[in-house]
Amino acid sequence: MTELSSLLHQFAGLFDRLDVPYAVMGGWAVRLYALPRPTYDIDFTILIDRERLPDLYETARDAGFSVPEQFAAGWIDSVAGMPLVKFRLFVEGHSIDIDVFLAESDYQRAIMDRRQSHEVAGRGAWFVSPEDLVLLKLIAGRKRDLADIEDILLGQPDVDEAYMRRWAKPLGVADQLEQALAERA
Repeated sequence: MTELSSLLHQFAGLFDRLDVPYAVMGGWAVRLYALPRPTYDIDFTILIDRERLPDLYETARDAGFSVPEQFAAGWIDSVAGMPLVKFRLFVEGHSIDIDVFLAESDYQRAIMDRRQSHEVAGRGAWFVSPEDLVLLKLIAGRKRDLADIEDILLGQPDVDEAYMRRWAKPLGVADQLEQALAERA
C-alpha cells in the first residue's frame, strides 16, 4: 500500500471511530473513475456538526496529525462557498495535506446520500459519485479540473446527466456542464 493510500485509510478510520460519514473526493476519486494521475493530498467531505469539530481535531492529533492553529482556534475556511478545515501529517521531511469539506449545504448533503463504497489498496472506502465529482470539478474550474472532467466522462460513459443538470444550475455551472457533455459526444 502506498504512503498516501495508507494515509487515506488511516484518516477515514478517524471518521469511522467518530461515526462521521465521509466521502473521498479530489484526485483520489479521479484515480477511481478516470485515468490515474498523481495526487499529493487527500480531500474528503464529511457530515458533522461544527460543535463536534474539536472532537475530530483531538482524535486527529492523537493519531499523529497536526491541526493548523487557526482551525484549532475555530476558524473555518471556505472554497467556492464550501466550508473547509485542514489537517497535515509530516512524513520524512515533507508534509501531506488533508482537506476536509463540511457537508452543510443541500447539495453537499446530496453528495453524502449518493456516496459509493469502492476498494483502494485492498480496503473499502467511501467516495463521491462520478456525477458529483464532475460537479465539484466544475465548481473548482481550474485547468487541471477541466482535464479531469474530460477523463471522468470518458471513463464513466453512463453518468446520470439528469442528476448533474438538476444541480448544475443552482451551483452556477450549468453552461460549463453542457459544454463538457457536448465535448464528450
